[in-house]
Formats: sequence, C-alpha cells, structure tokens
Amino acid sequence: MSSLADATPPVALGPLDGRYRDAVAPLVDHLSEPALNRTRIHVEIEWLIHLTDHGVVPGVRSFTDEEKQRLRAVVDDFDSATIEELAETERVTQHDVKAVEYLLKDRLAGITPDPADAGLAELIHFCCTSEDINNLSYALMVQGAVAQVWLPRAEEVVAQIGQMARDLRAVPLLGHTHGQPATPTTLGKELAVHAWRLSRQLRRIRSAEFLGKLNGATGTFGAHLAAVPEADWPTISREFVEGLGLQWNPLTTQIESHDWQAELYADMARFNRILHNLCTDVWSYISMGYFAQVRGQGTVGSSTMPHKVNPIRFENAEANLEVSNALLDVLASTLVSSRLQRDLTDSSMQRNIGIAFGHSVLAIDNVARGLRGLDAVPEAMAADLDNNWEVLGEPVQSAMRALAAQGVPGMEEPYERLKELTRGRRIGQEEMVEFIRGLGLPAEVEERLVALTPQTYLGLASELVDYLDKA
Repeated sequence: MSSLADATPPVALGPLDGRYRDAVAPLVDHLSEPALNRTRIHVEIEWLIHLTDHGVVPGVRSFTDEEKQRLRAVVDDFDSATIEELAETERVTQHDVKAVEYLLKDRLAGITPDPADAGLAELIHFCCTSEDINNLSYALMVQGAVAQVWLPRAEEVVAQIGQMARDLRAVPLLGHTHGQPATPTTLGKELAVHAWRLSRQLRRIRSAEFLGKLNGATGTFGAHLAAVPEADWPTISREFVEGLGLQWNPLTTQIESHDWQAELYADMARFNRILHNLCTDVWSYISMGYFAQVRGQGTVGSSTMPHKVNPIRFENAEANLEVSNALLDVLASTLVSSRLQRDLTDSSMQRNIGIAFGHSVLAIDNVARGLRGLDAVPEAMAADLDNNWEVLGEPVQSAMRALAAQGVPGMEEPYERLKELTRGRRIGQEEMVEFIRGLGLPAEVEERLVALTPQTYLGLASELVDYLDKA
C-alpha cells in the first residue's frame, strides 16, 4: 500500500486545510506560519527604520525614501520563493527569527551596496530578543485576523439573526421551559435574545486591546542601555509599538504577558457558546416542525431515507464551535503563565491560534448557511398553542392575585385553584372559559381574560424585539 504522506500535492492532515479550506482560506493571510514570518519581517524592517529615522544610534544615517520603499517591498513581495528561502535558512540556523534576520541582511545588502553602509545591517534586530519580534508579530496577526476575517463574519451572522427576529417578531410560539409547555412568546423575540447576547460579545471584542512590548531579554532594556546609554529607551519603545497600531506594555518579562490574548479568546469563546446555544435551539425548533428546511439544489438529506432533510449545518456548527472553544480555552488558560522570566510553552501554543479561529469561522459559515435554508411554519406553532390552553393558568392566577391584593373577595388561593384545574391534564378553550366565568371576577377583568388565547397571550414579546436596534 502506498503512503498518503508521499502523495502530490500533499494531503492535508486536518480538515481546515482539506475539506473546509475554502471557508477558512482568508485566515491564512493572518495566522499561518508564512504569515508569521512575513509579519516578523515587517516588524524588523519598521524597527530598523524607526531607529534610523530617530537617530537613536549616533552617527548612523537614516534611509532615503526610496530605500524605505524598497525595504518595505520585502514584505509586499513575500511569496512562495521567500517562504522556501526562509525554510532553507532555518534548517541551518535551527532558529526561525534568526532566519528572518539573515534574510533581511541579505536584502539590505542589495538595497545599500555602498561599503560605507555595511554597518547598517547590524541594526537589524538591534537589542532585540526573539520575543520582542514575536509578540509584536502575533499581536498584529491576531488584530488583523479579528478585524478583517472573524469579526466581519460574526457581525454578518448576528445581523442575519437580528433580521430574522424582526421578520418573525409577531409569530406566536409556545414557550418550553424544562422541555415542558410554558408561557407563549414569539419566534422573533426568542431569536432576538440570541442576537442581543451575541451583540454584547461583539462589543467587547471590538474594544479588545492588542498589547506589545520591545524591551529586551528580561524586559529591562539592559542591552539597549548598554549600547546607547543616552537614549530614552522607554519612549523609543512606546512610540514604536504604538506606531504599529498596538498598545504599549511597559512592564514585562522576556515575553509580553499575553493577558490581552486570554481576554480576547475568552470573549470569542463566549460568543461561540452563545452561537452554540442558538444552534441547539434552532435544531429543536426544526425537530418540532416550527422551521421547515429548504433543501438546496442537489443536496441529499439521508443516504437511506429519502424523506429526510437533516439539520447538518447546525450540527456541524456545534462540533466546530466545540473544537474552537477547546482551543480558545486552553490558549487563554495557558498563555497567562510563564516560568520566571521565560519558557517556551507560549511559542508552541500560539501556533494553534489559527486553528481556533478557523473552526469558529467555519461554524459561523455553517450557521449562516443553515439559517438561510429555513422557513418558519406558523401553522405548526399555532397547532401547538391551540393544544395547550393550560398555559393560560398563569395570567388567570396572576390577575386573581392582583385582585386579592386589592381586597376583592373570592380571589383566595388562585395558584392552588389553577393548579387543580390544569396540572397533569389537557384543557381546551371551553374548560378555561367556564372556569374564568365561575370566579366572580369584576366584569372588565373577566372579559379581558375570556378573550385571551394562547396565540394572544404574548405580553410585550413583539415590542421587545425593538431593543435590538439599541444593541
């Protein structure tokens, strides 16, 4: 038997790089290994330009505008050949950041061929530990992945849920608490609850901080001060980090503490869990017949039962949300700890950020596609409501309580009386009306309760959907 490991093109080990590649491909530009190296090159180049532009090292000239353009073009022109060149260098150095440094020294030699400029190459990676470059690179990568890939897709699915809530705001729905028939609501209001919850998490994620540091091997600016003691290194570091579009962290060990990552991943995981809750609710509504699935052209529901259209989008989303959360949780819990001034667990752990994002993006895509394939079935919801007149026991006993509090006679023990009428038995409109008529209620209250039906006992459900506009 031939080995699949030798197949050409290479066979993906995981589903994100195989079966589901199209759904998550945009993340490759942000959270892949080549994206990490490209961002490292970007940070190294900007640090070199920052040092020379600000005359940090006395007597060193700044780059011309053309030279800066050519330096930055190393990032813009990053391609498959550059990836392979770095890989070859790393096989020798056994150090990924050192491979980036050597590549840039090679490129700089072609940009500034004058022998008098040879010393400029020594300002590449000047006073930096690898983590100075890595922490800034990961912050930029995650920031880009959130802003350009994950957040737009999350916002789209929340908007989709919100629009469904508005469209279905007035469709009566039998509530189910503990799986039992309960106070009626509307389908739109129940969807609005999910949209509201998800929107809160998006607000937190939009306001996330992305921190970075550049302060040396143990966060002391030791090498910096030894090399150029007259420079204001904290200010130089802060201006550089903020110039990259990040927030500066002044107090770190060798590593930036990753607390911002833990905060972000916890918020993303919470978003995922709320979306998972939506999936289980929608799945349940489908099984109750409240939603009909519109079969896509050419799709197969069951391999053996032709009548079936399975809710696979929501089931797939649940699974991917669970995988994403498992990774987000371990990232959040692991990254905040480091032995003394540095250990390497964060380096290995952060290489899984893209997988965590990928499974979340894939789940969001599944939810969006699943929701597009649904049609509400008001008739099924109405039938369930009409079969559960006992849910009107709540408003009747509540009205009796209010009257009893006002001193109206004959309103004693309303809960117990409705419990005797409704618990463990089905009643219809006739029994409920007869019971209400026999209570001796004030005429206005009696007529109001007699007119009530399970379909109209909706409180403010429809109006509550309007709160989505304030989300």
